[in-house]
Amino acid sequence: MDWNTALYPAKDECPLQTLVDGYSYTSIFRTIAVIGDSLSAGEFEIKDTDGSALYYDMYPYAWAAFLARKNGITLHNFARDNMTAKEYIDSYADEMGFWDPEKRAQAYIIALGVNDILNYHTEVGTLADICTDDPAKNAPTFMGYYGAIVSRYKAICSDAKFFFVTIPATDFEPECPGSLAQRQALYDMASLFDNAYVIDLYRYAPQFDADFSHRYFLNGHMDPTGYLLMARMIDSYIDYIIRHNPKDFKQVGFIGTGIKY
Repeated sequence: MDWNTALYPAKDECPLQTLVDGYSYTSIFRTIAVIGDSLSAGEFEIKDTDGSALYYDMYPYAWAAFLARKNGITLHNFARDNMTAKEYIDSYADEMGFWDPEKRAQAYIIALGVNDILNYHTEVGTLADICTDDPAKNAPTFMGYYGAIVSRYKAICSDAKFFFVTIPATDFEPECPGSLAQRQALYDMASLFDNAYVIDLYRYAPQFDADFSHRYFLNGHMDPTGYLLMARMIDSYIDYIIRHNPKDFKQVGFIGTGIKY
């Protein structure tokens, strides 16, 4: 076996160049928490008899659920339709008990921004909006709210790994300023917080164009095959990050235990 070829299918491999099958390196995490909106909650959108939209969060079909079942991971899915970083930090996480240390995870995948930036036009902000010593002092911007979420979970599990998910590119709004701003914000935050990485779907995932929607969407949200594909992409991207940063993940088994070598 040529382990180098097995681990790196192509020279200068890019994320999502190869989708993993079977156990991936994501499975080194035994607990994962997902903070996100409708696409993380497995939402299906159907039409009522009068043509109005009906929305159902179907958590067993969430991409996180597919990822967890495949890799034997315990999942805490903290996502909900229409969720924003602002609502999550201001009220929702408290109301749902999502800061409970008993629900801590070795890895947190955060997929927020569509509602904050694209739908509610929240100011993106800058790194200056984040006070890592006291998240209550963060500015009321997307970066301030998002940074507060990260800080709160780092206080619960200081050595956990964080994966920030960018908004995928679409054909109906090419080079969307809001999506690009969210993407840059996540790279900036990954440079501020330790143990943080960006899952850059904007650059490396398929464009969510008309053909993609025909295959993988049910009205305005994904269908079961779409959520399964999303799971494979997130899984493969984390696998890629771990393979290309092996020293960062040597002590994953100690996360949350207080043991450090």
